Amino acid sequence: MREIEAYLQQIDLALVSSSAIASYTITHRWANSDDGYIRLRAMLINDDFLEAPAYFVLENQQIVTEDYRYQWMDADKKTLRRRWDNTPHHPGLPSFPHHIHDKSEEHVIPGKPLDLLSLLQQLETELS
Repeated sequence: MREIEAYLQQIDLALVSSSAIASYTITHRWANSDDGYIRLRAMLINDDFLEAPAYFVLENQQIVTEDYRYQWMDADKKTLRRRWDNTPHHPGLPSFPHHIHDKSEEHVIPGKPLDLLSLLQQLETELS
């Protein structure tokens, strides 16, 4: 459980120090010896909203995010900015199941596996 707890602490530290996050709440979090889960809601520095659940496992001493759906919405939570996820519903994409809904549900582009720490880095780059 040490690796899983350490990873959750790393996420906590990244959230506190992120230049993209104005405030956040962790709504659900658990850790076992070989897997864990976190779900957070955050207000971004531009007043947009982020909801980010992620399930991850310990595989060969590495944390691997197995299931995720990171949704970035405008401040009113009415307009999708972007959603990164790996729900297996776009089998025609070369990056299946990883994909991005870009500015609408219908505009789907290839994605790559994305963990929460990498998501925060991406948001920091985009919002700086």
